[in-house]
Amino acid sequence: MKKLLSVAGAALLTALAAVFALGQPAQAATGFTVSNGRLYDAGGVEFVMRGVNHAHTWYPQQTSSFANIKALGANTVRVVLSSGDRWTKNSAADVANVISLCKANRMICVLEVHDTTGYGEDGAATTLAKATDYWLSIADVLKGQEKYVIVNIGNEPFGNQGYSAWTTDTSNAIKRLRAAGLTHTIMVDAPNWGQDWSFTMRDNAGTVFAADPQRNTVFSIHMYGVFDTAAEISDYLGRFRTAGLPIVVGEFGFNHSDGNPDEDAIMAYAQANGIGYLGWSWSGNGGGVEYLDMTTAFNPAQLTSWGQRIFNGANGIAATSREASVYASTTPTASPTVSPTVSPTTSPTVSPTPPPPTTPPPAGGCTATYTVANSWQGGFQGEVKVTAGAAAITGWTVRWTFANGQSVTQAWNASVSNSGSAYTARNVDYNGRLGAGASTTFGFIGSWTGTNSTPATTCTAS
Repeated sequence: MKKLLSVAGAALLTALAAVFALGQPAQAATGFTVSNGRLYDAGGVEFVMRGVNHAHTWYPQQTSSFANIKALGANTVRVVLSSGDRWTKNSAADVANVISLCKANRMICVLEVHDTTGYGEDGAATTLAKATDYWLSIADVLKGQEKYVIVNIGNEPFGNQGYSAWTTDTSNAIKRLRAAGLTHTIMVDAPNWGQDWSFTMRDNAGTVFAADPQRNTVFSIHMYGVFDTAAEISDYLGRFRTAGLPIVVGEFGFNHSDGNPDEDAIMAYAQANGIGYLGWSWSGNGGGVEYLDMTTAFNPAQLTSWGQRIFNGANGIAATSREASVYASTTPTASPTVSPTVSPTTSPTVSPTPPPPTTPPPAGGCTATYTVANSWQGGFQGEVKVTAGAAAITGWTVRWTFANGQSVTQAWNASVSNSGSAYTARNVDYNGRLGAGASTTFGFIGSWTGTNSTPATTCTAS
């Protein structure tokens, strides 16, 4: 993501009359369809995405992630692929295997080409036309999978320069896919690094939707620092609802270098209004946004505070996800054991790290482990893992005292208060009950000057 460079003036949605007159797709659907701004699966049941993004193209050997994501309740996984223009191309065979993994784990696959990210501002990025070339080159493995696959043409296809071409380039890409016989629901990302601060997608979505001869296109907004208030979130998403245009939150996080998105408002509004969301991301982040990992080193037993929030928190995936109806009459099968061949040069250097040995907490008690998850000049991200003892607990309280003048500026997954340098964190309503030996995490953003030593923690269970 990039920082917001300017604020566009408010503008009205265009081409709405055309949208309202469109109605159902012109031909019988073989997979997902769009009607009146809603997405329906092949069984004719409204489908609301609840899932996460998975960086498959950079970690192709992490095929167990599909089963692990499903086990936490997701009904959708957005899979990062490469057209070969910037990263190593994902072959047709690899994509076929990804689709089989999604199906074996009863999830919907949203497949996206990541090479377009920030085109016009990032010189390494490629065009939507090149991304479309890639989809056409693997069309044979996509056709016949319309019940299970949504094609997300290109990730964040423009940065903060040249984005006025978004409407034409996106429309042309959709037309080419349709002319080649692809009947899948198509997803299109917003410009401005996905955040559409210029309202280019918002104000031209009707035109793009009308350019699809099947009227089967879904719009995707990425919500990071631009969307840091509930009012901005509800206004943006609400305009699509009012216009009868389908919208999903294709990426969002709990924090970002360009600002602090309001993840609680995103999830609450999405749940109240039947809007899909896909959090970023399962694991493997780099470049200073490692805090967006939902799991530590792809280990589902080590959810981060962000992972706990999106899967197990209020309006989270576990509580709100509903499986696509196309799986209702199928029997779950084991995940395929065949995974793409990976060159040693492409293997990631990160691997799961076994937890350090600890002394089990007493029955009915709890322990708390404090770590600094990320640090930068003047600020840091702290994370505390709370583990129940040999008996279940119904609540917990963690206390610590900073020795170097640090302070907490915001927190999640816990209610945090302080008296001077002494801090107290108490569970919130969704993470206080822990089974024997079970864990949860909470996190916070803090400030520091000079020294940032790790304080001792105490944990009291109730």
